[in-house]
Amino acid sequence: VGTVEKVERRARQTGKVTRRESTMSVNNAVGLLRVPGAAPRRQRVVTKAVTELAPHVSKVKPVGPRVVVKVAELEKKTLGGILLPNSSQKKPTSGDVVAVGTAKHHDLTLKEGNTVLYSKFGLGVVDVSMAGTEYAILFERDCIGIMPRSNASVDDIKDIKPLGDRVLIQVDAAEEETAGGVLLTDDGQEKPTTGVVMAIGPGKVNEETGEVSEMKLKVGDKVSFFKWAGDAVDTPAGDTFNIVNESDVLCKL
Repeated sequence: VGTVEKVERRARQTGKVTRRESTMSVNNAVGLLRVPGAAPRRQRVVTKAVTELAPHVSKVKPVGPRVVVKVAELEKKTLGGILLPNSSQKKPTSGDVVAVGTAKHHDLTLKEGNTVLYSKFGLGVVDVSMAGTEYAILFERDCIGIMPRSNASVDDIKDIKPLGDRVLIQVDAAEEETAGGVLLTDDGQEKPTTGVVMAIGPGKVNEETGEVSEMKLKVGDKVSFFKWAGDAVDTPAGDTFNIVNESDVLCKL
């Protein structure tokens, strides 16, 4: 059993850190969910360091309010059977929780076996590889929500349970024509910033005191939110959802 500190120290001492190209869209984790049958979108390539652990290490124990997530597998082909090149495979930001740490002043919400969606841009996310399997070690606060099943797809976003002070919003449809009846192209349609709250998190945890702030929003509230907050994701059914922090909601309508 190793700890996060041991993992990081071993990487510095042995230099056993491999450079692996991983593809990430310009959107955050929500946009990286598997989209059944969808054609790969244009992506930018970034370099991500993955720490290769020694062969005898088969388990790590997270320290503090962290969790260890077994990263979901890459989608190697479309539903139509078309094989995707490595550059077109989307790096997952979801996976199953395999170990949970301990916070000083509060109990963590996540449990072993939960499938989570997490932010790849969290400052404390560390990627490690054990016996050829990739894991992510991160703070619970960098987890966006709990998905209903493993290998989640965009279809499942409507059933996510937000974590912290996040809220799931079903975004209003964009206006397809002007008041004068002129049809708008996709580029001309204003990005909607209103919608209905579909699910709320338990509240933001103060890690110094363990106190949980009460959520002000309720399921069913009609709200307006900051234009660039969160990341909108379109489902095959044509619905658009967004997961934002409660602080990014401007007002109730």
